Amino acid sequence: MIKKLLRNQLIKLYLKFFESRGHSIIPGSSLIPENDPSVLFTTAGMHPLVPFLLGQPHPQGKRLANVQKCIRTGDIDEVGDDSHLTFFEMLGNWSLGDYFKEEAIKMSIEFLTSKRWLGINPKQLHITVFAGDKDAPQDKESAKIWQSVGIPLKRIYFLPKAENWWGPPGKYGPCGPCTEMFIDTGKRKCSNKCRPGCFCGKYFEIWNDVFMEYNKTPRGYEKLNQKNVDTGMGVERTIAILQKKPSVYETEVFAPIVEKIKSLCKEEKGKQIRLIRIIADHLKTATFILGERIAPSNIDQGYILRRLVRKSIRYGKLLNIREKFAGEIAKLVIDIYKKDYLELVKNKEFILEELRREEERFGKALEKGLRQFERIKEQAKKAKKIITGKNAFLLFSSYGFPIEMTRELAKEANLDIDEAGFKREFERHQKLSRIGAEKRFRGGLSERSIETIKLHTATHLLNQALRDVLGQAIQQRGSNITPERLRFDFNYDKKLAPEQLKKIEDIINEKIKAALPIKREEMTVEKAKKAGAQAVFAAKYSEIVSVYSIGNYSKEICAGPHVANTSELGKFKIIKEEAVAAGVRRIKAVLE
Repeated sequence: MIKKLLRNQLIKLYLKFFESRGHSIIPGSSLIPENDPSVLFTTAGMHPLVPFLLGQPHPQGKRLANVQKCIRTGDIDEVGDDSHLTFFEMLGNWSLGDYFKEEAIKMSIEFLTSKRWLGINPKQLHITVFAGDKDAPQDKESAKIWQSVGIPLKRIYFLPKAENWWGPPGKYGPCGPCTEMFIDTGKRKCSNKCRPGCFCGKYFEIWNDVFMEYNKTPRGYEKLNQKNVDTGMGVERTIAILQKKPSVYETEVFAPIVEKIKSLCKEEKGKQIRLIRIIADHLKTATFILGERIAPSNIDQGYILRRLVRKSIRYGKLLNIREKFAGEIAKLVIDIYKKDYLELVKNKEFILEELRREEERFGKALEKGLRQFERIKEQAKKAKKIITGKNAFLLFSSYGFPIEMTRELAKEANLDIDEAGFKREFERHQKLSRIGAEKRFRGGLSERSIETIKLHTATHLLNQALRDVLGQAIQQRGSNITPERLRFDFNYDKKLAPEQLKKIEDIINEKIKAALPIKREEMTVEKAKKAGAQAVFAAKYSEIVSVYSIGNYSKEICAGPHVANTSELGKFKIIKEEAVAAGVRRIKAVLE
């Protein structure tokens, strides 16, 4: 009989199962990627593990499992249906060159269907596998394994690469076929073509096993030396299935939030349920981003945050919610997750204050902007039903409307936007491209170039040089790396003087000239701290960690990757120093 588990019970049971199968339970990572400069947020449980999936030994061994908080906007247009979310928790287990298809699939079906574990009726399970193409053959092996554990061929579907292939993470890199597990909800088929992957709601995806056995190179797809398994089970979707709830929004991680929003609405609830769900999803996501001490801004993570909050405020207006409500929703989110994510409790005042400011800031502009949109709409109706780029940029620059919001308003009015014209206006008036940031966010993990690896190593030198110049109390508060530059945030309460910046540059360039070797060691967290290693992010660490030393100068707990010697870096140059929040400064630098 299926077990009707709550969120915390599912997580505990999953980790217990994989621990009993020889997996080390590792902590989840920050939503802000520590060692992946190509994405704004952690979008999957595998992101923090990429160096180890590529062959670097993991301190905790070859079998790992955890629960990871994630944010994705790739499916943001589907948010508000029964299953899609922006923020979610992902259960995952990994094999780093250890077991492969047969053991992964057998563990998956055991956990799903055994009465000792979830107890799902195996007759409800439908499976998809890779259909094969010119790059790789049909995954007959996985299909045969599923048949051997009791899934008949009529419930196994061969689907193309778009649906049953993971990766590569960027243009090139590790990738492979995947097999996905779906639960038949019992709903009627929407058509004769209805099958797992259809959006009608009949089939709920519950788990995905990825078999990374290929490496995409400029020459094509080549076999990897190390075959990995990378799996993911969404917590919210799974508890909805276990609790026999038709929607993730009816489980305990959303129900109090949805009910609170309903109580604030002045409109008929039935017609507005999708808007209510979107507000619940977006403000939960915003609360978790703010929990990382990211404030609303016009670039990178802060831009995504601002979009989510402002869309929620706009939908609140459509629902005729008159009072400020974002902070009240955030309080509920914090209460639901306070035992597992202490950063929400620690940063509660920051979260509530930033939401109050953003709601106040945007609330004033929203009504004026909507009135302006009505004028623009009438103009567009007379001019080929197209909103000009200039008018779209006016809404952005004068009223704070992200282009995504204008796009939604235009769609509601059956209008198009001259987005190319908007981009031209945008680039003319802005130095930093929000659009570029969003593309990077949607695009997911990209290949690790030598440039980003060099800049990552340079952040270690910068971290120590800041401590040398400004004092030992300096701690890293975040970083972001592109192939062109590094960005490093740290705690400090005043502007750095030109002579301080020059001294920091000089120290780093001295260490580069000294050709210091870079060494990686594995040790316990306690031993690493006793050895003087900096714990860059105040997050949970595995019992055994990797520690990188740059000569005798810098020592940090870090997953890598790094260059072998500082002489590979080139010349370090600071290009900007600025404030980003109260008591937090930011340095941008390049390697020449």
